Amino acid sequence: MNLSKRLARVAPSATTALNDRAIAMRREGRHVLNFAVGEPDFPTPEHIRNAGIEAIWQGITRYTPATGTMEIKQAICDKLLRDNGLRYTPPQITTASGGKHALYNLLFVLCDDGDEVIVPAPYWVSYPEMVKLVGAEPVILTTGVESDFKITPDRLRAAITPRTKALILNSPSNPTGMVYSKDELAALAEVVAETDLFVISDELYEKILYDDWTHHSIASVHEALFEKTLLVNGVSKAYAMTGWRLGYAAGPQFVMDAVSKFLSQTVMHPSAITQHAAITALTGPEDFLIPMRREFLQRRDYILSRFRRIPGVTCLTPGGAFYVFPDLSAFFGHRLPDGRSVRGSYDLSLYLLEHFGVVTVPGLAFGAEGCIRLSYATSMEIIEQGMNLIETALSQLQS
Repeated sequence: MNLSKRLARVAPSATTALNDRAIAMRREGRHVLNFAVGEPDFPTPEHIRNAGIEAIWQGITRYTPATGTMEIKQAICDKLLRDNGLRYTPPQITTASGGKHALYNLLFVLCDDGDEVIVPAPYWVSYPEMVKLVGAEPVILTTGVESDFKITPDRLRAAITPRTKALILNSPSNPTGMVYSKDELAALAEVVAETDLFVISDELYEKILYDDWTHHSIASVHEALFEKTLLVNGVSKAYAMTGWRLGYAAGPQFVMDAVSKFLSQTVMHPSAITQHAAITALTGPEDFLIPMRREFLQRRDYILSRFRRIPGVTCLTPGGAFYVFPDLSAFFGHRLPDGRSVRGSYDLSLYLLEHFGVVTVPGLAFGAEGCIRLSYATSMEIIEQGMNLIETALSQLQS
């Protein structure tokens, strides 16, 4: 019996084998240091946890409208006005079971078979595969360290065709941590304003910023872009609520009406309990972010200092999120202890795991073969141990 041809287009995860091997190593009793995790290592703030408990005791456990309650949508509108200067109404908001789900909903209602979606690389691993799942074609715009892993207006303009339906833009970026400035976004917006395409703006890491970086939504930098932007956000990263599963999208009402139609016949709404807790997250105090950012900054700076003393490594300074994305391509072609050659980022990540117990994510998974991703959403103790091992591992490769 045959399965869906559409699913057959989706590539298997480049990290599944590494994750399976790391699990097996732990079961064997080996010490494994995990730098692959994509979630804050902080607890959900107490006032948000209490709101979830309150929802259970108050019986807020029944169905809600497919796109979320009026209360959560109003809280999202208030947040977008307060933080981003964007004025939406509740009919322009849909909620989802996480930011990933919100993004997939948008792609599903936007795209027909054969449409194109521009995806800058490095990209979050799921972007191209979700585009394929809805029958569209991802058009990959490769970037590198020389452009701070950012696309330019000229490259964007050259990638647009009559079949282009959307551009996915992610700032701050997973995996690079790069942040687009207001001027950079405005320059891209000038290109988009001349077209019929939408910008799907993934802004999940907006509150995890360092140094002098400020978050700007592309919807706010050009008068034409408000109606062309489909903003995606959620509570997972900033509020340490990854397991609660609440994301949302904001944009033109006709798009959100289409998402509502889709949701009503598929997964319906996020948990009513989570919606109630998310209202508290979006409307409550955010002082907990100060020590979280301070701790992330300390970890980031330590990892950068360690990588920058290793000959051959190039590592840009992330302006946000909690990842570093060092370019280790100088070690490709070097020999492993068993005599085999390092052919790319997967081989390098496998070497770090098998021989040193350090879990990283190969750049191959993000469309950037020369790099690997490390998350610093882990303790300084683990980071120090891991960087010692990585430095030793790279020094033992033979050129």
